[in-house]
Amino acid sequence: MEHRLTRLCHPWTNGQVERMNRTIKEATTKAFHYTSLEQLQIHFKDYLWAYNSARPLRAPKGKTPIGFILDQWHKNPQPFKRDPSHYFPGPNT
Repeated sequence: MEHRLTRLCHPWTNGQVERMNRTIKEATTKAFHYTSLEQLQIHFKDYLWAYNSARPLRAPKGKTPIGFILDQWHKNPQPFKRDPSHYFPGPNT
């Protein structure tokens, strides 16, 4: 991954972030009514987990973000300090 910064006061150069923000907003605040901030936080956490574990993306070679991390760990575990598989619940947990 390449880390890039956008120019100050130029939000149109930050399209991917804006698109992700819109996706999150459509799935949370525009779709549900929350009576408290805690409800929103719980739903947001659940939504991010579902997004990262179920939705394949184009950039990581058509895999889910979690699947991509686990594949990288299986190929080369040296850069990882710990086995990442215990962070992701699966069918055996």
